[in-house]
Formats: sequence, structure tokens, C-alpha cells
Amino acid sequence: MPTSIPYSPSLVLGSVVHPAAMQTLLEMSAVQAPIDAAQDTLNSFIELKRSLQMTFDELMNMNIIPAELSLKIEDVGTQIDKAATAYATTRIEQELKLQQLRAKVQLVNAGVESPIDYNRTAILPMPLAADTLKMDAQYFSFDRNEQNANNTVSTIRKFISGAAGDGADSVAFDIADSAVKQINRQRQAHKVAGTLVLTANCTHRQASVLAPLVLDVDKAIRVWNQLFKDPQDKIKADPGNLARIAQQEGTPDEKSFSIISGATYGSSFVGMVHVLRTESTTTSQDMEATADVYQAKAEEDDWWKSSSGGIGEDDETASDRKELLSKQNISSHVTVLTSGVILGIEGVDVQTAVRAFAADEGEGGTMAALATLANAANSETQTMQTMAAAARTGKDLVDMKEATVTCVLSKLGELQGQKVRMLNIDSLLTAFENYVDRARAGGVGVPINYYTKPITRTQLAQMWMTKYYPDRFLNVSGDDSAFAAANPGGDAPSQT
Repeated sequence: MPTSIPYSPSLVLGSVVHPAAMQTLLEMSAVQAPIDAAQDTLNSFIELKRSLQMTFDELMNMNIIPAELSLKIEDVGTQIDKAATAYATTRIEQELKLQQLRAKVQLVNAGVESPIDYNRTAILPMPLAADTLKMDAQYFSFDRNEQNANNTVSTIRKFISGAAGDGADSVAFDIADSAVKQINRQRQAHKVAGTLVLTANCTHRQASVLAPLVLDVDKAIRVWNQLFKDPQDKIKADPGNLARIAQQEGTPDEKSFSIISGATYGSSFVGMVHVLRTESTTTSQDMEATADVYQAKAEEDDWWKSSSGGIGEDDETASDRKELLSKQNISSHVTVLTSGVILGIEGVDVQTAVRAFAADEGEGGTMAALATLANAANSETQTMQTMAAAARTGKDLVDMKEATVTCVLSKLGELQGQKVRMLNIDSLLTAFENYVDRARAGGVGVPINYYTKPITRTQLAQMWMTKYYPDRFLNVSGDDSAFAAANPGGDAPSQT
């Protein structure tokens, strides 16, 4: 994965270079270089294997068996393993070093005023560099749906008959008990996980150069005296002292400070999004119907006729019990780091919903379902009574009918929840497209290459003497003052 471009807010165009800040950036860049090199090596081997594998498949389709090529592909696979291990090792080692260097970069800084005369200095855009793009993307998606159901339909029939009496007359007691029970267990689990890591580094051809660059020599002397506290290094605004300093040019101990006079630019995009959405629904429904029939029958048996009558009590009950637990969890972790450009990131609307028992269960709803189940139980009871009566009257064969139990369990519907606006993979892709468009348009980026202009004490002394005593010394210029004076007004390059 390409690393982000190191940047220090204290180093801007025209500012005095802070040696410590510049050194920190150079060290960070040096530490990041082995990471990028190891990543490039790994990617090159992966690309090589995929290319060779496609060539292998093409040859096989042509009825050519590339045996040696197959061995080479295995060798490339071994190299990929080594490169991945080397990349992981390098990344861990260098990241520990980078963490220490990042701690030195401050967001808020205070420094001395720039010695540049901004009223006479312009920023000139020049195509000194080149446009490049390096991108790496890794996407992982996981979708799992698990469902199971357990449905049980049980029918229990009981029949008890008792008789008492003397002679031809008797009294028979018939007790019929029937129960129909349905049990339904359902479990549904749906899990969707997606991870996208997207990185890109760009360099931009457009450079910015201070041209013309004009120094305010009085401000520059004040800046010098703030940077160099030693009395021997200070510059005193005295013609005699400045004349002596002006003649010391080129000595080994000559000190200087630098300002940033130009820069080339680059930008980087590092984005990661991980979205996890889990849904789980568990339902439990029990329905039971019972029918109890108590019959007392008086029977008179003779050779020619048989009569029977019955008085009794019927008892039918039906019950329904439902349980449902539905859960939905949505989590999103989004990280976007950009250097040199500020992007618009758009959220998306996600509809949350959990399961519920459907309000419409057909004609009659729950009451009709219970009636259906109760009738099934009652029909079972009546069938048993018929069978018992047929047995007592001496019938040899009774037609048996299997009772049909109608499924009366409730359907599941969807209970709509609220709309939630969140960031997901689509948001990251939109941000990346925005980044590419901005990079192509130009005018963005952070400095990746600094042009520095050194300013020495001798140079400042000569410029001061030229400004205040132009007739006593040669006109020595340490900036573009002559060009700015010869091109007043709008003749200088326009500032953009």
C-alpha cells in the first residue's frame, strides 16, 4: 500500500526553513522508502504470476502442455511468499520508526516573519515536474445467510369405553379425547461484511516558483538577528560594520539561513472502510387444539333391533402462543487520509428493518387459524366415536381416514425502521473519484520537492549598502529587485 506523503505545516512557500522540520521530513521519507520498495516488489510478483497463469491457460486451450512453464509459475509463487514475508517484516520495522518521527510534526507552529517583499513578489506556475499516479486497491466481501426451521405436527387420540348393567339393557360410557399440536421453530441469520482498502499517490507537473523574488532587506536583517543570537553573528545597521561584513564573502565560517523559493507538488489518498451488517431472527410458535367429548349411551339389545341415544358434554379449546426475537446490527468504520486535497465525502441512506409477525395472515387471521385447528381436533374425536360404535355393532371393516392438519402458523413480515445516513464503501469510492478529478485538474498538492534559496550575512550586508549607499559600492543584488524595478505594475508574471 503506498504510504502517505509526509508534510509539515511549518514549511510553506516563502517561509524561512526550519532545519529541524526539514530534517524530520527527510528522515520520514527515507524510512518510508523501504516500505514502498517492498510493496512494489510484492505487487510485481503478483502481477507476474497472474500474467503467466493466463498464458498457461491460453496454451492449454491450444492443446499445448507447457510443463516447464508450470514449474516456473510455482517458482514465482515461492517468490511471492518470500516477498510478502519481507514486506510484512519491513512494514512492521519501519512503522515503529515512523511513529517516533510523526510525533515530532506539529500541526501548529510559530516562526519568524518571511523576509520576502510580498508586494513586489509573484508566484509563477511552471510545468517543471510530471503527472504520475500509483494506486493499490484491496477489496474483500463476505455474505452468509443461514436458515433453519423445525416444524412438528402431532395428533394425539384417546378413546375409553366402559359398560355396566344386567341382561339385555346396559349403559355405556364413551370418552373421546383428541389433541392437535403444531410447533414451529425458525432461525435466520444473515451476515454481510465488506472491507475496501484504497490508496493512491500522485505527482503533479505544475510547480510554483517565486519569480520575481524580492527581499525586504530590513526585514531580512531583523530575521537574521532573531535566528542567530550570538553577538558576533548579529548584523548591526551601521555603514562601517556592514561594509566590513560585505567584504567577508566566501569565508569557510560564513553562516546562512534559507527560504523556500519554489516547490513541486504531490498528493496522496489513503482510505479504508469496513462495514458489518448482521441480522438475526428467531421465532417460536406453538398452537394447540383439544376436543373432549363425554357420551353416555343407553342401549337395548335384542335379536331384531338396536337403538341408541346419547347425552353428554363437548369441550373444545384452542390456544396460540408466539415468540419472536429479531435483531439488526450495522457498524461502519471509515478512515480517509488525504494530503494536498480536501474531498467531499457523501453518505448513503440505509433502511433499518427487523422482522415482525405479519399483520395479514389470510382470511380471518389468528381466529380463523385456531378454528381450523380446533375443527381438525374435533374431527379426530368424531372419527374415534364412529370407530367405537362400529366395533360395538359388530362391523368387520371400518374405513379409516387420515386427518389433515392445516398449517396455521403466522407468517413473518418486515417491520420498517428508520433511515440512517452513514458512510460505506460507496462513499469511499465517490471520494476517490473526486480525488482523481481534482488531481487531473491540477492546482492541488503538498510540496514533495523544495527549492530553497540560501541567504548569507554577507549578502544582506551588500544589499543594505546597495539600498542606502548606492554610490559607494557596486550594485550587488541578492534578489530580483532589478527585474521588479524594470517591470513595474502588471509587467511582472501574474500571481496565481
